[in-house]
Amino acid sequence: MAKFELPSWPRVMRRATAAAYLDMSIAEFERGVALGTLPMPVKIVSRERWSRTAIDAALERLEGGPPLDDWRARSPLYSGEPIPPKKRGVLR
Repeated sequence: MAKFELPSWPRVMRRATAAAYLDMSIAEFERGVALGTLPMPVKIVSRERWSRTAIDAALERLEGGPPLDDWRARSPLYSGEPIPPKKRGVLR
């Protein structure tokens, strides 16, 4: 019987490669990114790339692992807390 070998995946991937890594279509992958289920890309030399470790961490989170540190949870804009009004300075 022939031995099946998995490919060696790069540390950062283009969109199509990241989708293939997850066995998804590009459209499914983009939906996951838009919904926040999958990580956002990083910019490397003005090109978008997806980190394999960030994708793996997202999968761990979906499987019940520890949540990511999401900056939105600390922001009043996204946390549901009221945003305090800005104080206007007095011009002199």
